[in-house]
Amino acid sequence: MTELHLWLRHEVRSTERRTPIVPSDARRLVESGVTLTVEESPQRIFPVEEYEAAGCRIAPSGSWVSAPADTVVLGLKELPDEPAELTHRHIYFGHAYKQQPGARDLLHRFAAGGGALLDLEYLVDDSGRRLAAFGFWAGYLGAALAVLQHRGRLVAPLTPTSKDELDALLQPAPEDREFTALVIGALGRSGRGARLALLTAGVEATPWDLEETRDLDRPALLAHDVVVNAVLATTPVPPFLREQDLDDPARALRTLCDVTVDVGSPLNVLPIYDRTTDWTAPVRRLREDPPLDLIAIDNLPSLLPRESSTDFSSALLPQLLEFETGGPWGRCLDRFRRACRELGITEGEFRRD
Repeated sequence: MTELHLWLRHEVRSTERRTPIVPSDARRLVESGVTLTVEESPQRIFPVEEYEAAGCRIAPSGSWVSAPADTVVLGLKELPDEPAELTHRHIYFGHAYKQQPGARDLLHRFAAGGGALLDLEYLVDDSGRRLAAFGFWAGYLGAALAVLQHRGRLVAPLTPTSKDELDALLQPAPEDREFTALVIGALGRSGRGARLALLTAGVEATPWDLEETRDLDRPALLAHDVVVNAVLATTPVPPFLREQDLDDPARALRTLCDVTVDVGSPLNVLPIYDRTTDWTAPVRRLREDPPLDLIAIDNLPSLLPRESSTDFSSALLPQLLEFETGGPWGRCLDRFRRACRELGITEGEFRRD
């Protein structure tokens, strides 16, 4: 492996507690010859002292902007609005390849600075399967919050917790009424997590996947009390729910959790809302009579930051140990360049291969 300098940045989103690399895996990287700089971050679930003990260099929050040009900046969620020109290669979830709001501006920032986005969503193997993902925990948290909301026990603002504490909250109480639940995308990572959380809550969900969504039975969907959407669409498909479905007098659906949160994208399978919910206000009421509550939080796994970070880091570590311009990382770069071409951004502005 060529000499690699990774720079683990502080997350600007105040509710982001996760990290893509935990201290034990940071030690593995350092021992393999990787230079790893870790920014101070008061909200990261693992204190910076643990990284320092693992042999990492420590830097102030936000100092990646002045890192050497060949540094690879590693994070999870969105970058700050400045600088206007991004000169480094960045590894994180960019959410910029499906015509999401702000995508064009972000890719122009990379073009202006000569940097590149290596989007973790597109870090895949030869068959297109993602190599590192938070999907299981996103599904688990999404279904768990849906259960708590449906039972009237969801407390806002949300705060990070542990799986043991969350599972204790999910246990049914004698006064709880039985309800039906549907998980769409049940065979994927998120779907499996959602089904397990529902089982923990004493509910066996109806599982739908490709076969059931190919010819969607909307009346059957609306007949469930709780629905968890865990489908990540890669090509346009007919929406699972439309505005008129929410006003169907036969609707039993009362609680909807959209784990995928593709709001603003033309690939959104739930185009019935136009903004996400968050930790402060996790639930949005879409209809009053009868009620329909929506949960659409785009960093669900951060509510279980230790468990989700540990799993993600273990999957990402082998890819970072083999960081190179070909293979999965080469596919990430190719996908970035393709996205730029689709938006008419001049490919010649990028200096790195």
